[in-house]
Amino acid sequence: MSRILYSGTKNASSWAMRAWLALKEAGIEFEERVVDIRRPQRFENLARIGEFSPPGAVPVLVDDGTVIFDSLAIMEYANELGGGRLLPADARPRAHARSLLAWQHSGLSNICARLSFESAFYPERRAMTSTEHAECSRIFRAWENELSASGGPYLTGELSLPDLAFVPSVLRLLAHAPNLDAWPLARAWCDGLIERVSVQEWLRDAMLLPPVGMDEYAA
Repeated sequence: MSRILYSGTKNASSWAMRAWLALKEAGIEFEERVVDIRRPQRFENLARIGEFSPPGAVPVLVDDGTVIFDSLAIMEYANELGGGRLLPADARPRAHARSLLAWQHSGLSNICARLSFESAFYPERRAMTSTEHAECSRIFRAWENELSASGGPYLTGELSLPDLAFVPSVLRLLAHAPNLDAWPLARAWCDGLIERVSVQEWLRDAMLLPPVGMDEYAA
């Protein structure tokens, strides 16, 4: 069986990270082919991806010739291949988990949009603006409420796709050192996610790369 994940530059491809984490945590074996999405080679490299995947973007999973594109589809497929272990078994909790997953996939309400995934790897980071502090508080409050309702240690109790989908957002927000004293459950959840073997494996590779500058990062 041939199963290939076309991934992206480790310190610039948050969507590829989500798909990669889901496959890893589901125990799925795959070959990873990293596509350099930095400029200027980005355009030529993604054009090659577009030859077999309609969006011309990463991630893309090719499983025995079947092309599965978009991180959400790959995450759901990883869950199925793994026997459903990354979503709750009961219908209502599973639907709620999918709501959280969809929230991240649809843009997380544009929370702290200028604090991109790339900025998590900058050696020097700017302070959050007052608006970003308010937006950050909103998302940590939401995570705190979810963890309180589930009983933790993860958003649905056991590790699930929403936890993995939020990892890049956790990284970019925590990199800017918000005060999390008001949300102890969320703080512990963030720490637990970052400490996972799969996340650490991705981060080790990401830390070796030169930072990818984003013009919109400046305050």
